[in-house]
Parts: sequence; C-alpha cells; structure tokens
Amino acid sequence: MSDVAKAAGVARVTVSRVLSEPDSVAPATRAAVQKAIARLGYVPNLNAGTLASSRSRIVGAIVPTLSNAWFADTMDGLAKVLAKTGYQLLLGQTAYETEAEEKLVDAFIGRRVDALVLTGTSHSKGVRTKLRKAGIPTIECWDLCDDPIDMVVGFSNEAAGEAVAAHLLARGCRRFGFLGADEDRARKRLQGYREAIARSGAGSVVVQSATPPSSIDDGAAGLARLLESEPGLQAVFCSNDTLALGALLECRRRAIAVPRDLAVVGFSDLPVAAACVPPLTTVRIDSRGLGERIGTLLEHRLGRDAPEGARVHDVGFSLAIRDSA
Repeated sequence: MSDVAKAAGVARVTVSRVLSEPDSVAPATRAAVQKAIARLGYVPNLNAGTLASSRSRIVGAIVPTLSNAWFADTMDGLAKVLAKTGYQLLLGQTAYETEAEEKLVDAFIGRRVDALVLTGTSHSKGVRTKLRKAGIPTIECWDLCDDPIDMVVGFSNEAAGEAVAAHLLARGCRRFGFLGADEDRARKRLQGYREAIARSGAGSVVVQSATPPSSIDDGAAGLARLLESEPGLQAVFCSNDTLALGALLECRRRAIAVPRDLAVVGFSDLPVAAACVPPLTTVRIDSRGLGERIGTLLEHRLGRDAPEGARVHDVGFSLAIRDSA
C-alpha cells in the first residue's frame, strides 16, 4: 500500500479510502490511485481488513450441486445482489451428502464468513447447533419450515405435490406414478402428491427413485421401470424437469401419446420445458428471484441498523400448464 501511495503521490490513508470507500475520494485522486494499483499489480490484504473490521465481506452458500440449472440460477441471483453491496459469494457443493455439508459449514465458519446460505431445511443437529451459536445471519432456501435456524426463503414442497395431484385428478387420471431424485425435497413433493391422491380415493402411487443429481437418462430409465410395474399408468409426476424430459423421450421411443395415454408433469420450469415437444407442464419456481430475495434480506441484516423482520419468507410457486398434462 505504501508503494501505491508513493506512485500515486498521495498519503497511504488515501489509498486505504479508495479501496474501502471510493466515493469519498475526489475523482482525479481516485483515478491516480487506481492507475497506480493497476500498474503495480497490488492486491489488498483482505485478512488484515477482516481483523480490523470484524467483517470478511464474504457470504458462504452451500448447494447440493451446480450441475442443476435451478440451483445455479438461485446462486446467480444471490451473487448479483451481493455484488451491489460489496459482498462476494463463496460456494460449496455437498453432492447431497450430510457429512459434506457439516464439513463445509465448519470451513465457512472458520473463514469468518459474514453470513451463510443453506439449501433445504433438513440438517444435522450439529449443523443447527453450530450456526445458532455462531450468531451469523443464516438463510435456508428451497423449502419452508416453522423453526428455521435463522431465516428461511422458499416454498412448500408438499403443497407443490398436492397441486400437481389436484391438476391430474381434475384431468381424470386415476393411476399415478412418481419419478423422483432420492433427496429430501423430492420426498416432500412425493408426500404431498401421495396424500392428495389418497384423500381422493384414487389409490396408491407407484414410485421410482434416481440417485441425484439426476439426468435425462435417469428419467427415461425410471419411466421404463414404472411402466413395467404399472402397465396401465396414466400420469407421472417427476421431481424435476430433467427427469421429466427423459420421461418424454422414453414416451416418444415407445410411441406413447402424451398426454392422451400418459400425462407427464415436471418441476422447476427450466427454459427448455416450454420448448420441448410436447411443451412440458411443470411446477414453476422463480429460481433466480429466490436468490435475489435472499440477497435483499442479507443486505438488510448485514446493514448497520438492520431490523429483525420475519423469519419465514414464502415465495410461492405456480403451475405452468402446457400440453404434456
């Protein structure tokens, strides 16, 4: 920093102000300092700033995988909001493993992140205890619960399953299947779907599971197994659009008319859902908007005069009804 100050012809404190509060420095002076920084290749010591301010200006986020577009969109929305307030996003992936989440939480707390974002609401007792003791803002997402660690931003996966069942029942379907990734949120969608169908008196649901992160091939293979176990199947609800696309491809290979012979419903409303043939009926989640909502809440919580506000934020969902069901 002293070298930068000398090269720019300013005091060291001016360089510090350009780095931490650039708008407080006159444009000409700021430009001279930035030019010196670029020429010398200077990179600020962020650890020193963290020790001095007790703020790392880093938000940690833990997702199951970034290979699924819906999680990637959520993180993109979050990162863009954080960037406007001078925060950086640090990502970790669990591959849907509880132990991996525990290790990442320890690593993020150890690196003194200012806040943490978790996917889902099902965590080990150790994770919940550590985060509550750490006292940093924590937001769980992509689900809802009555007792979040701190805050939760999401929607009811059970209610989404119920809405799909109601739609298929209204279409006259009476023999149902579910094709889902073997993870907590998909199981909640199945629970809502299954309970709504049971209440209607329509019977049981035939289920096939896929190891997450699920693929289009998993969707095709899963539907083939469903049809083997239930030849008269009339409707299948897939826990994500990737699986649903695979199911549609398998229907085409078998010359199964969709939706006349088999109704297919997905989840998340990926861009390809409206473009495939037939266009996919699916549960629409605003993944990017969900991330932006998390970012806005963190912006307020990390501010100097942040109000406590609500702990549970339901962003809802809707059915995108197209030609597949």
